[in-house]
Amino acid sequence: MDLTIFLHLLANFFAGAFLCNCIPHLAAGLRGEPFPSPFARPPGRGDSSPVVNVLWGTFNLIVAFLLIGYSRIPIGLYTQAVLFIIGFLLIGIFSARHFGAVRSGRG
Repeated sequence: MDLTIFLHLLANFFAGAFLCNCIPHLAAGLRGEPFPSPFARPPGRGDSSPVVNVLWGTFNLIVAFLLIGYSRIPIGLYTQAVLFIIGFLLIGIFSARHFGAVRSGRG
């Protein structure tokens, strides 16, 4: 496989992951609620302030947009779009399980 094609496919996957990751951080931050972030103590388990979450969510959104622009994801179920969806779903499922455990006190 050509390196350029591989990089575009990898960008599709991570664009989905970054876009999905921006959602909970922006949602919590914009509601004024604390939420775990990589900057909390312990990272990913402790709560960060709403402002930190808005900043982290926005950073993730910008990275997703840059990766989408680089990879030029076509509309339809092409390889690029499927990888984008897989990246989105994997980080979404991980986040749901991880933060569900954190919120219930098991994490």
